[in-house]
Amino acid sequence: MPRVLLAMGALAITICGCERDKGSGQSSEERSRDMAISVSSSAFQEGGMIPAKYTCDGNDLSPPLKWEGVPEGTKSIALISDDPDAPVGTWVHWVTWNIPPVARELAEGVPPKPRLPDGSRQGVSDFGRPGYGGPCPPGGTHRYYFKVYALDTMLELPNGARKADLVKGMKGHILAEGQLMGKYSRR
Repeated sequence: MPRVLLAMGALAITICGCERDKGSGQSSEERSRDMAISVSSSAFQEGGMIPAKYTCDGNDLSPPLKWEGVPEGTKSIALISDDPDAPVGTWVHWVTWNIPPVARELAEGVPPKPRLPDGSRQGVSDFGRPGYGGPCPPGGTHRYYFKVYALDTMLELPNGARKADLVKGMKGHILAEGQLMGKYSRR
């Protein structure tokens, strides 16, 4: 009797397509929830304060970032940094894509250029310029998220692309993702 029940259960799963694993129709967004990238920085800890050096009160340099857990099949890495606590809604601080899939870090002070020597591209932040724009909250303590995405493709986005363009381009191509959150409050 138990063998009959097991066989019937396996047949039911096969017929209805209920089994949900990486080879059976899960969307890349669903898979990315199962595959997390670990993101860190030598400049600040998860939930910690971002040093002024990386903000409008300092040198406005992009912080050093590292990531681990990029899955096989990754063709490029993308990054979005934003502040959900801005009074006008989420404020975008950095948009970059086509980071080589073998890269596991971004050094401090990535130049604010639309195209970098390794082929990476940087879009326009809400500051209206390409590259990183550091935390500069008008008041209070804000949270800043650095979100890293492993993609199964290279993206063809135009110069001047913004976060919405990147999000649209990544749709259906995210293999894994992770984030680091830091905080900042002006002096």
